[in-house]
Amino acid sequence: MATRTLNPAASQSPLLGAVLTLLGFAVLVYFIASWWNHSNPASSGQKLLIGVGFLLGALGVARVANYLSRVKTNPLVGFIPAGLTLLLVVSTIEALLRAYQVPAGLIPTPTRVLATLWEVREVLLKDAAQTVLLEALVGYLIGCSLGVLMALLVSRFVFLERGLLPYATAFSSIPIVALAPVLVKMIGLDWPSKAVIVAVTVFFPVVVNTFRGLTEVSPLSLELMRSYAASEAQGYRWLRLPNALPFIFNALKLGTTLAMIGAIVGEFFGADGKGLGFRIQIEAGRFGFDIVWSAIIIASIVGIAWYNLVTWLERQFTGWHVSFRE
Repeated sequence: MATRTLNPAASQSPLLGAVLTLLGFAVLVYFIASWWNHSNPASSGQKLLIGVGFLLGALGVARVANYLSRVKTNPLVGFIPAGLTLLLVVSTIEALLRAYQVPAGLIPTPTRVLATLWEVREVLLKDAAQTVLLEALVGYLIGCSLGVLMALLVSRFVFLERGLLPYATAFSSIPIVALAPVLVKMIGLDWPSKAVIVAVTVFFPVVVNTFRGLTEVSPLSLELMRSYAASEAQGYRWLRLPNALPFIFNALKLGTTLAMIGAIVGEFFGADGKGLGFRIQIEAGRFGFDIVWSAIIIASIVGIAWYNLVTWLERQFTGWHVSFRE
């Protein structure tokens, strides 16, 4: 007698998860709409309603995520649970802030932040151009280029490895908040000082990671290259550099985060009146936290896009690596 197997993904319909998610969002949206113009805190029962909405939404998102993890879908569909989770958290925060009537000078509501972001978008875009293009990007390119070049020299000459590499490891542990004010005072308040901060910040991780990739090569591969009478340059071209590419891209991805942090933190210690870090510092002093969060959103979007761009380049150049094999 033939037995019939049941597909777990097919047996668990996403309908219940979708219904729970919609109910949770409906409860939260209902409370936010009904409490939009109130100036007094909500009652305990109304606050409990927020908790019910969050729990319903969380259960629904969990079921949807569980279903999508069991079926093969388009990669973009895989971001649905993350998007729903973000929307649920933001809606809950909006409801809680309105329920407790938290002053905007302390914690602005997400809707207020989005409205402010649209109102001051031109100013923030000019600040982002200063921070991202002139400071973070220029410093990132300089620091990464010098880091790869230094790693090539250190891996080629033993005396450089023993004389410089320990210092590179030691300097990489220096906190950026300790280094930034020194460099700003030395170079000036304009954008080149922040570019130098970014270059120094990303330089050492690139050196260390690239050196590892250049030196952690299979001895059998090295012997094979020697058996073909390959020169040192050919060994780097066909063996060491391809082996180092995954290490280099790991450092480049880490550098995108360090570059944004370095540029913004550098502006805290002196700026020429522009930049996301300058805007965050000034508006925080004025309790304009809606503008502060707007600047943080801009910086986060840029950082995520930059990281994903480097990840895409990594896939293009190292698609042969075992980590990308299915």
